[in-house]
Amino acid sequence: MLLATALALATMAMACGAAADPAPTATATPTASATPAAVATPTASATPAAVATPTASATPTASATPTATATPTATATATPTPAPARVLLAAVGDVMLARSVGARLERDGAGAAFAAVRDILAGADIAIANIESPIGVGGAPAPKAYAFRAPPVAAEALALAGIDLVSLANNHALDYGPAALAETRALLAERGVRYVGAGPNRAAAHAPAAIARGGLTIAFLGYVTVPVEGGGFDPRAWAATGDAPGVAWLDVAAMTAEVGAAAREADLVVVMLHFGLEWQPAPSPAQREQARAAIDAGAALVVGSHPHVLQEVEEYGGGLIAYSLGNFAFDGFPDPANDSAILLVALGAGGVEGHELIPVRIVGGIPTLAGAEGR
Repeated sequence: MLLATALALATMAMACGAAADPAPTATATPTASATPAAVATPTASATPAAVATPTASATPTASATPTATATPTATATATPTPAPARVLLAAVGDVMLARSVGARLERDGAGAAFAAVRDILAGADIAIANIESPIGVGGAPAPKAYAFRAPPVAAEALALAGIDLVSLANNHALDYGPAALAETRALLAERGVRYVGAGPNRAAAHAPAAIARGGLTIAFLGYVTVPVEGGGFDPRAWAATGDAPGVAWLDVAAMTAEVGAAAREADLVVVMLHFGLEWQPAPSPAQREQARAAIDAGAALVVGSHPHVLQEVEEYGGGLIAYSLGNFAFDGFPDPANDSAILLVALGAGGVEGHELIPVRIVGGIPTLAGAEGR
């Protein structure tokens, strides 16, 4: 039923579009040929009196020239109205497939993490998420309070769930070092999952990833800016440089230029921001400034993560900002961090045409549709 709700959002948007095809012009009925005038009957020869010269037979009246047959009017060929460009995008927040969730994936298989929400994610044209850990087996833990690493099966889990693109721009992407980040990128690519926000150098980390669906080309960009962690670790140390791997650290001026450049090449731009303060139910002034700068630069949609709880969805400047979609697959958190949502956004050539939040409840680190936890 919820998948039908998701698809209905796109249908609703499409209903504003196409007018019915024009009816073809009827073929003209040709005018019937004119009936020729009857041929005149010749006058009979006169009876001779003595040797009289017979009267010459009358010259027959010439047949009337028939009226030309009317040329039929050409049948008008109706040009089908092309379907309007429409994309249904599904966005979720922090996905952390290590610890108990990773163990479950290894035990029960790649489909275990997202089985309850797969129909919605896979039913969208594009689904996106923030991946809150490296994926693989290599590397060594960084000297920080929380260092996560999901098993290789996590990449398959994302693909099976229908997730098309993830952001690696966060404060856990290098939890196991540059080698684990490279392994993460390789495993994602192997499963056909695109990524933004991290790479082998600054240019790669800041590069957009474009996806074409439904007649639209959508460019995605990912950035991170978070405070120093409680244990003293500063994630800014992971910012990618000219020749060093890392994440795309948010600089508003650079983001503005990169969004503008992406907007010139794509129909729409979506920016994924890992920002704000943990556990805060409302966006900070800095979040508002940063997200709105992305919209002002030409982005249609901003999707936020990091606070671990849901924050408001704001319509701004013709675009849409989801300041935080909270956790989505993440163990070890008390409430309210287990209340989550899937954001569905109908996108058209002009930008955002509608949105809806599907409530989700996290149980044991696994997303479940709200109200279905006990089933």
